[in-house]
Amino acid sequence: MAAALGGMVMNAACVSSSIRSDTDRVRELSRMEHLADVPESEVDPVSSPEVGAMLSKPLTAKSAVKLALLNNRELRAKLRMMGVSRGRLKQAGLLPNPEAEIELLPEQDSDIELRLEYDITGALLAPMRSRAFEPALDAARYETAIAVVELGYMVRVQFYRVQAQEARLAIAQQMLDAYAAGREAAIALRKAGNVRELDLAQHEVAYEKARILVAELELGRMNAREALHRLLGLYGPETAWSVQGYLDPVPAGTVSVPEHIETQALKHSLELTQRRHELESLARRAGVKDTAGWLPDVAVDVHALKSDAESTPVRESWRFGAGVRFSVPIFDRSQGEVLELESKFSAQLERYYGLAVDVRSMARQARAELESAHARAAQYLRVIVPAQRRVTDQVMLQYNAMQVGVFDVLRASRERLQVELDSVDAQLAYWKAHAALRALLAGVAVAQPSEEVATSVSFSDERVEEH
Repeated sequence: MAAALGGMVMNAACVSSSIRSDTDRVRELSRMEHLADVPESEVDPVSSPEVGAMLSKPLTAKSAVKLALLNNRELRAKLRMMGVSRGRLKQAGLLPNPEAEIELLPEQDSDIELRLEYDITGALLAPMRSRAFEPALDAARYETAIAVVELGYMVRVQFYRVQAQEARLAIAQQMLDAYAAGREAAIALRKAGNVRELDLAQHEVAYEKARILVAELELGRMNAREALHRLLGLYGPETAWSVQGYLDPVPAGTVSVPEHIETQALKHSLELTQRRHELESLARRAGVKDTAGWLPDVAVDVHALKSDAESTPVRESWRFGAGVRFSVPIFDRSQGEVLELESKFSAQLERYYGLAVDVRSMARQARAELESAHARAAQYLRVIVPAQRRVTDQVMLQYNAMQVGVFDVLRASRERLQVELDSVDAQLAYWKAHAALRALLAGVAVAQPSEEVATSVSFSDERVEEH
């Protein structure tokens, strides 16, 4: 018995209190090496010096993800929360404490009674409880790895949005400069009596609308940057960073999508593996409860009585004894708790199969989104935008030859602006789809958010030329 108890004590002591191994496992599962080193650091509201060094250079999508992994407070909290699961595992494996009792004048002819009692059933069940919580710790590691991949996806998408907003603003600013030049020329020509008042008014309307568009895009850029600040955990002077370039052009040729993407998504799914560990933990906990329900609650005790010195010879002043206390599991065999855990297991199993269906569906959707976005963006970049620029150039030539009026020039300018903005949107859709596929193959199926910023900017409802 002593040897068995010793072994149990050693097993409980083997569960470390450090989450170092857990964070290493999360790095391995998420394939992200640059996680914050939270096990060796205290909670500090100030960002690490490494963050400042990274912000001193123009950010790329890759460096933004790296920065978020170091500085995102929610992710740091999730890393630290693995200590909760580790604590539960450690607590479940601990042996119950012995209970001691000292009683003065317990019975006639006795001065003191000493009693030491130990819960045998609790000690026997401790290893089973510990085993039941081991899958829960694995599930917590997978849950944190999912959070890492999700954060990487969100940062990439938001960084692409910032790049898209920068590109939209640059396009609109160029158009505003062109409208400003046209307006100044129209004012000079009107003073010379060479254009009608109507032509001048149309130039002024186009210029003022372009100014409004630029103001809207500046607000959109600020909102996109603030959303990224929240993901990167930046504030104060840290928000004065710059972006390295605009969105990259989509790759030439056909887009590359892994073959058998559904199988790949299921194979690498961190979410499905997390659910499996949760199911295993529930099954083990139900088994522990079922076993505990049938086991009698056994406790053994040893006691010693010190006799009254006046009525007992000195050599017999201490008397020793032992006893056993146990319950008879007739009525309460933890049937309710077992039923609760078994019901949770069945519900989780239903959700597990449902998640597998979702992962397959989202894999097909991710492939379709990527291929479609690639085709649209390529069509804009290689066909539509160059063609629209030729249209604008031809209209300007005809305007200079006095073959078309100012309305035609303004219409062509607006159409060119709209096409170039649509081209940016198409590139953004491609890179968002690319980030979603990347997250899927890293183990997390993400639902792509709809793009609501600045894509609504359109001059298609212009009716100026109809006057």
